[in-house]
Amino acid sequence: MYMYYTYILKSKSSGRMYTGYTNDLRKRFNEHNNKMSTYTKYRGPYELIYYEACLNKDDARSRELYLKAGKGKRYLKSRLKRFLFRTG
Repeated sequence: MYMYYTYILKSKSSGRMYTGYTNDLRKRFNEHNNKMSTYTKYRGPYELIYYEACLNKDDARSRELYLKAGKGKRYLKSRLKRFLFRTG
């Protein structure tokens, strides 16, 4: 049985965040950091700052879309408040 993951990466160089989903989180994270992903290859390196596991691919994809939208961004901002606004 596969698990599907919705994840948030943060660029260490630009501070920008990227949201995605996958069934192999370690492999996908390495792809992002090894410039094998079209959308993220110019902004790395990345750190994984958040992920959620789902039993269903459609649920993970729906969650990705939610986290990219206005309410989802507000949820993440609240959920990751201490991490996103840390100093030092």
